Amino acid sequence: MIGHELILTRSPYLVRNKHVSSCNATMGNPCGIAYHNIIAAERREKNCVPTQPPKSQTPQSKSDSPPRIIGGSLRGRKLIYTGDPRTRPMKDRAREGLFNLLADAVKGKHAVDLFAGTGALGLEAISRGAAGATLVERHFPTADILRQNAAALGVEAQCTILPANTLLWPQRWPQLPATPWLVFCSPPYDFYIQHTDEMLALVNGLIERALPLSIFCLEADTRFDFATLPQAHQWNVHTYPPAVIGIWEKITSSTPPQQP
Repeated sequence: MIGHELILTRSPYLVRNKHVSSCNATMGNPCGIAYHNIIAAERREKNCVPTQPPKSQTPQSKSDSPPRIIGGSLRGRKLIYTGDPRTRPMKDRAREGLFNLLADAVKGKHAVDLFAGTGALGLEAISRGAAGATLVERHFPTADILRQNAAALGVEAQCTILPANTLLWPQRWPQLPATPWLVFCSPPYDFYIQHTDEMLALVNGLIERALPLSIFCLEADTRFDFATLPQAHQWNVHTYPPAVIGIWEKITSSTPPQQP
């Protein structure tokens, strides 16, 4: 009986059989029915699939999965993504919702991705018909990954990659194509709190310099107040938790300040 108990309790899959085998043994049949139950239980254990894989086989979480191009000519292509916490690609659901709202307005514009990271926004825009893209990333290793992504997609000729800090642009504005822009502003959410004045100066300055029909897309979280932006009542704001995305199109012409 002790031997039977050791066999029956050696695996969690077999614990449920212990009571049955003990009863059989006390009824005078320890080597018949009880032995049969042990063999049957061991066979069931071999065929049993654990409900949760070992940690080493646990699938990669969605938040760490490489982003992909959602629509257009490059649809389905995956981007290189290291998982670096400094790089936070816009979630696929939010990006899909944004580009569904933009629809054909993407075509022919020059995308300006101010905090490019993997380049998912600017490259998605090219896939959907943007004429080109300026991708800005201050983290040099990530800027190298941007180049690799553009090359892998075969669109490096349409991309200008700038390793630079866009928060410094108001001190010396760069030359951007003289065509309507599609501006993506998707920084780490904390930037709106920690660098509020710099962020507003960046967005306001680009709005002043943009040609009519340029479109601005800002991604923040619920801590940011879109009422602090120019033409606040004209921003079309949508929520894709935890993201809040505002879209604004410049309709009227304004005289841009003299380029420094």
